[in-house]
Amino acid sequence: MTNTVFFLFGATGDLARRKLYPAIYSLYRERKLGDRFAVIGLARRSRTNEQFREDILDSIKEFARYNVTKDEQWESFAEHFEYMSLDINNPQAFSDLRHVADRLDDKFDVGGNRLFYLALAPELFGSVSHNLQAGGLLETPGWARLVIEKPFGYDLPSAEKLNAEIRQVFEEKDIYRIDHYLGKEMVQNISVVRFANAFFEPLWNNKYISNIQITLSETVGVEERGGYYDHSGALRDMGQNHMLQMLAMMAMEPPSRLSPEDIRDEKVKVFRSLRGFQTAAEARANTVRGQYVAGTSKGNQVPGYREEDSVNPESTTETYFAARVFVDNFRWAGVPFYIRTGKRLPVKTTEVVVEFKNVPNNVYLSKKHKLEPNLLVFRVNPMEGIYFKMNAMQPGSEGTIVPVAMDFCQSCQVGLNTPEAYERLLHDAARGDSTYFTRWDEVALAWKYVDKIAAAWGERTDNLHLYPAGTWGPDQAQKLLSEDGFKWWPVNGQDEGEVAWEFTQR
Repeated sequence: MTNTVFFLFGATGDLARRKLYPAIYSLYRERKLGDRFAVIGLARRSRTNEQFREDILDSIKEFARYNVTKDEQWESFAEHFEYMSLDINNPQAFSDLRHVADRLDDKFDVGGNRLFYLALAPELFGSVSHNLQAGGLLETPGWARLVIEKPFGYDLPSAEKLNAEIRQVFEEKDIYRIDHYLGKEMVQNISVVRFANAFFEPLWNNKYISNIQITLSETVGVEERGGYYDHSGALRDMGQNHMLQMLAMMAMEPPSRLSPEDIRDEKVKVFRSLRGFQTAAEARANTVRGQYVAGTSKGNQVPGYREEDSVNPESTTETYFAARVFVDNFRWAGVPFYIRTGKRLPVKTTEVVVEFKNVPNNVYLSKKHKLEPNLLVFRVNPMEGIYFKMNAMQPGSEGTIVPVAMDFCQSCQVGLNTPEAYERLLHDAARGDSTYFTRWDEVALAWKYVDKIAAAWGERTDNLHLYPAGTWGPDQAQKLLSEDGFKWWPVNGQDEGEVAWEFTQR
């Protein structure tokens, strides 16, 4: 069990309500948190402890995995939470915060361990870090760790400036940069499937794999985030972090040891091996930039991106991003990784498809039948599972070959209540496991790659392709694969203009 005082900056925000309070409650219910912990909620608005705890109860009722109404220990859990109104620009307020922390540390016998979670705008990370130091909050007999949310900068120069500010206060080993996709169970399962199965690892290279496709699609628009999103876009909001992190998990070499730094070292090697773009024309030829216009989503008419609240009516911000990425090392030379993410697409899903090379076309089976390639698919969200698609003879036929699948649907298991990503990551940060947090060199190399794409897009005004809401993005994204003789595989078994295959044979 972990003994910690959690400092939640942005305690009245949406992230805390939807993710952080339910995560802490689940950790408590599963006894990953004992009784030696405290949570201090910090925000500008005024709240009493009673109001704060009532807010937490409402949050847990709506979003937690466990039924709080049946929790006989709710009162003893709630007493671990206190609220303090804090002006983060007032250094004296941090001295007052220290007194609150010391009191709670003594009350619950925490031992001086402190975890500072900054659910704030990135430009505030540096000043809050310095005020924590000036207020004496880092002078503790235990450890002090900083957890920060994306986006970590807007580009490489801003990320470097932000990192320099934080590093004046915290060492790299104490900085935990959250990418919540790395906390998802099926993303973490990628390395297990790869390295724990003798029939996959020998095939995990350019001799047997033709391409890998990573899809992260959303059905929603920008919702209330129009102001933020119009200055970010899909490339920075999803491409620089989630997409490249999942690519690294698929492409990394087996670590020599199962320690956090050895695992992150292997991811860094992948980022160093990404084929850069020598010219802006090359960057544009390997990427697709799209923006949704009015269309139909789930049977309802929805507005275009430029008609959303807080969005510039003449905005050229992309809501869709696709790219053909190459990892130029011995294992992956010549294998394209196709990544795509977008808003207002037909299905909400995150999937990784590994397409294996087909059998030689001069053998009798491939001469007589049109064989589909073998696929290994990781379903990350919202359905969780793994399936492998292969060719077999259709039962009762005259030798007809059809694609069938061996399907492990984790989400279908009755009674299974798997932890949310933030539960895993909060627990990891509190016990000092940085495996699934991004290190600075990962962040810097990802920004270096993405900045070249953004610069190439910025040179032209004719490379923004419009797509109707409710479709799978611009036609150019399909051409990106067809140029190489491939196609996007169905997502959740269904793609625009295609009939789904039967995933399971019983």
